[in-house]
Amino acid sequence: MSPVQTRTLRWPLWLVLALPGAWLLWQAGQPAADLDELANVSGQLAGVLLVLAIGLTGVARLHPALAQLVHLRRAFGLAAFGTSVVHLLLYLLAMGALEPVLAELDVPGIWTGWAALLLLVPLALTSTDAAMRRLGRGWKRLQRLAWPAVALALAHTYIVHDGQTLAMALAAVLILLQITRFNRGRTVS
Repeated sequence: MSPVQTRTLRWPLWLVLALPGAWLLWQAGQPAADLDELANVSGQLAGVLLVLAIGLTGVARLHPALAQLVHLRRAFGLAAFGTSVVHLLLYLLAMGALEPVLAELDVPGIWTGWAALLLLVPLALTSTDAAMRRLGRGWKRLQRLAWPAVALALAHTYIVHDGQTLAMALAAVLILLQITRFNRGRTVS
């Protein structure tokens, strides 16, 4: 895939990645909506997208034909952030009031989700070409916040959403992709 093809694919990919979040929000507006289940689904989807965003470098190293996939990380990262915001909105709707939300803030499974989302905010805000140019090398250091964000998101999934299997599977995939990433001799920027 050439860089031109990758750029051409970016906008349709962003649209496709935005559709599940939009569908979940639409579902939440339906009279018989199960807000707890919709929040659960949105959280799982956000975790998968975050792991894909981080793991694309490892995927790109699997075969030279996949090398251009690394240029799609931003789309997956922004989709992970957007879906995390949808997850937060659905959680707040399911809770129904601010008091129960505040009462849960010290629960490990809850604060891990909040912390993961807070780490994703500066990443999303600096995911523009202009921010990359302005921050220079600092941009790459800032983007490394994705690692603690994914660890916290997986802990949140494991604890809160009875997602032990999903969290462990995503962690295993990410570990395997990182092993692939660091065991290859060529570099992907």
